[in-house]
Amino acid sequence: MNCRISVCVCLLFLCLVVAAAPRHAPWPGGIAVVDIDGEAQPSVTLDGRQVLVLKNGQQWTAVAGISLDADPGEPLQLIVRTSGAGDREIAVPLEDADYRVQRLTVEQKYVDPGQSALDRIFAERKIIDKALNNFRPGEIERVALQPPSPGARSSSFGSRRIFNDQPRSPHKGMDISAAEGTPIVTPLDGIVATTGNFYFNGNTVIVDHGQGLISLYCHLSQIDAHEGLAVAAGDKLGEVGATGRVTGAHLHFATYLNGTAVDPGLLLEPEDL
Repeated sequence: MNCRISVCVCLLFLCLVVAAAPRHAPWPGGIAVVDIDGEAQPSVTLDGRQVLVLKNGQQWTAVAGISLDADPGEPLQLIVRTSGAGDREIAVPLEDADYRVQRLTVEQKYVDPGQSALDRIFAERKIIDKALNNFRPGEIERVALQPPSPGARSSSFGSRRIFNDQPRSPHKGMDISAAEGTPIVTPLDGIVATTGNFYFNGNTVIVDHGQGLISLYCHLSQIDAHEGLAVAAGDKLGEVGATGRVTGAHLHFATYLNGTAVDPGLLLEPEDL
């Protein structure tokens, strides 16, 4: 019996260790997961941006977001700095990613905004970018996220979007199908970085989970959080809605690492858990 208990404990520990970091997904819009030896926590950067590093068992693991604009023909160059040692470079080969084209019809004002709308969009972009690019130091044990809302998860991340026959930037999030009023909860402990009603995103909440891991929630019908609020996994942030540039009620859920949008599906816990 004691032997069986020991085996179960070991397997549970192994599962917790494995769950600490996401799987390695080395392609544009994916995540580079690189193990780094050493007792002291290393500092890791990518293109001059600080990268999330967590303790993963007996070693450290760097978890870096890969830009959708990354060239698969050029490896990522992570710069690792540890106490008492010089900088070293780790090259991460990239693979191709095949994202589909998505055609949508929306109100024309969201395709050709007037000057007053453009002024608003420019001002809002500064607020959003500041939140998405923040790096808040602190220890992180895991980055697996709980689902922020029930509903079918789309695979639209990275899709090349065409609104009213006009090409626009790729989709940098996951759309979760849910009825208006469905609660939205934070998938991991964090601090609310900002909230607001933005031109394209509608009612929006952005949560800072530390070390550059940021989550974003758009098109809400109502917001139930405020800037600076400390939230724990499962705390309500708002409700699903259809505000901003939408074709119907749903949650636009996005995740960022080192200021880079990454596929939320790589960070979310499996749907059957």
